[in-house]
Amino acid sequence: MTTPTSFTRPEVEQRINELLGQMTLEEKIGQMNQELPHAPPQLDALRAGSVGLLITEVTALAGAGVDAAPEVRAEICNDLQRVAVTESRLGIPILFGRDVIHGYRTVFPIPLGMAATWSPQRMEQASAVAAAEASAAGVKWTFAPMLDIARDPRWGRIAESPGEDPFLGSALARAAVRGFQGDDFSRPDKLAACAKHYAGYGAAEGGRDYNFVDVSMRTLRDVYLPPFRAAVEAGAATLMSGFHDYSGVPVAANRTLLTDILRAEWGFQGFVVSDWNAIHELVVHGVAADDAEAAAKAVIAGVDMDMIAGVYPGQLAQQVRNGHMPLSVIDEAARRILRVKCLAGLFDQPYTDPDRAARVILAPEHRALARQIAQESCVLLKNADGLLPLKADSPFKRIAVFGPLAHGRSELLGTWTLDGRGEDVTSIADAIRQEAPKHFEIVTPSTLPDEALYHMLMGVDLVVLVMGEHPRRSSEAASVSSLELPAGQRQMIESVCDAGVPVVLGVLAGHPLAIKREVDLAQVVLYAWHPGTEGGYAIADLLFGKAAPSGRLPVTMPRATGQVPIYYNHRNTGRPAANRGDSSRYIDLPIAPLFPFGFGLGYTTFAYSDLRVIKRGASVEINAQVTNTGASAGIETVQLYVRDVVASVTRPVKELKGFQRLSLQPGETQRARFALSAQDLMFTGLDDRPVFEPGAFHVWVGSHSADCVRAAGAQGEFEL
Repeated sequence: MTTPTSFTRPEVEQRINELLGQMTLEEKIGQMNQELPHAPPQLDALRAGSVGLLITEVTALAGAGVDAAPEVRAEICNDLQRVAVTESRLGIPILFGRDVIHGYRTVFPIPLGMAATWSPQRMEQASAVAAAEASAAGVKWTFAPMLDIARDPRWGRIAESPGEDPFLGSALARAAVRGFQGDDFSRPDKLAACAKHYAGYGAAEGGRDYNFVDVSMRTLRDVYLPPFRAAVEAGAATLMSGFHDYSGVPVAANRTLLTDILRAEWGFQGFVVSDWNAIHELVVHGVAADDAEAAAKAVIAGVDMDMIAGVYPGQLAQQVRNGHMPLSVIDEAARRILRVKCLAGLFDQPYTDPDRAARVILAPEHRALARQIAQESCVLLKNADGLLPLKADSPFKRIAVFGPLAHGRSELLGTWTLDGRGEDVTSIADAIRQEAPKHFEIVTPSTLPDEALYHMLMGVDLVVLVMGEHPRRSSEAASVSSLELPAGQRQMIESVCDAGVPVVLGVLAGHPLAIKREVDLAQVVLYAWHPGTEGGYAIADLLFGKAAPSGRLPVTMPRATGQVPIYYNHRNTGRPAANRGDSSRYIDLPIAPLFPFGFGLGYTTFAYSDLRVIKRGASVEINAQVTNTGASAGIETVQLYVRDVVASVTRPVKELKGFQRLSLQPGETQRARFALSAQDLMFTGLDDRPVFEPGAFHVWVGSHSADCVRAAGAQGEFEL
């Protein structure tokens, strides 16, 4: 079994012990206190050693576009750090934190879009770029990766998540931690990662942000915890506890999650920070009578650091002095925080080179990577008659590009982009005009009255309609009750289609939207999420065949909002879905999704054959042939799904257990290979503990999760 990365080093522990021996109680609690840096009185707090970390933001909703986050620069951080290091009694440096979620100044696709690449390599590369740029500005700690599995797409923060699957989410978690931290996050170009929001936050009832979560411990362990465990095993320095109430106990006071599982089972040695004001909110939840009780419950549960609430510095010292709180609890929390500061290299190099930002931020190679990842994140959902890509011999010579987001710039960046700037972005309309080969004429009207629109359509061969959501519609505190496109957009599509002009529909969104009518109307549907700084150019590249789409859905796309929550790895029922009255179904809507998890088209086609299942002792190898049956090169994301046929508890109808991205030339065949062991097939048993039960398993290798149903991919079975 994989073991977590050890943070314990003799020289580090010696340094921490020496510091703890010199620190007053107030100074120890000060290390457990995170504050805002912008208020002048904070200088006195730094001198007094009563602040351990600074969050370089203004409000909890900075990333949702509600309030602008102040710019952070190395010079600003160095000035504050100098006060802490040279004017406080012990000279303990400050750790500067910021939400660097999917890029710093170079913004990559939203995390849900990053997940659509199905590429841990790309996630690691993007996280490394974010670390290099943010650290050049003085930031040494990022509140990422966000690892909340989300099965209800009404939840606004699904835009920040890795999607609905724990296996894919775990692979991306490991990659993000590696990218942010590398093998040594004391390096100047690395950050300490913070896996959030531990745990189950994505299961908020009704898809409503901040709502309570009430899922079984079995579901929590099998679905929502695996990405966090993967992050811990990859060496994540910190975790953030969620706002929410899990099964009646808010996470900020949940010792089962924060101590019994996270530390005792998983061996986590970093520190846990609360989410914004979450410790005070224990009073609002109704599990603490006042801040004193909230502070006690949180620190005993395992929350080492208080973000913004000011509850720890206001309450803990008195509780220790009156005997209600053991000093050992404070010592251990301070130890964990000091450990991360030591491993981040802050005691040896507390300052940031102010000249590095000009060399690193928005570097050409960073923008080139952002363009490539944006290309690979776009999911082609429909391409009737092979309309795309547009080549020299295409009959569509005069192309109109318009729609509510066609000229958007900052809108391409998506949620939680504190440092991305619209001025760095080229709109989709402008990028298409710039990148179009010379034999195409591109028309990019900004606004047209109905009559002018009709006459314009009579003179063009093809329309590229850019629709979707503003980022504020898919972010924190931005859950929705309907997954349809915003008002008026469907009517615009219908009007264009009524004119008889073929439509390429580009959708920018942070949710998987219910767009069945739009898919039926358009000839081409390209789901681009919010694609980041280089998203306009990436879409132009795909349109004209300079790149081929290879994105795959990391979430199930519903036909209608009434289907949610909807996800592929559901459990079976005693009356499985069928075309009869006594089965699990709707009478007014098919239960099948609009597009299944893992789905995505390219500019070529692939076929699967010759599945082989080979027992090798206590493991099994599964391999199958994949052939490019089309006329152009392409990337196929080969997916392995398994079903445990009989177990002591009901099991999912299928579970993703492996994936590979294969690059194939026309006519080329490669063999995709996967290995499974008993550990890969474990689940949470009757006693809520991990177990492997020998028996029969079904296996499929195919292009998406519905291949298991349609039997289009290679199929087999084995016993282990």
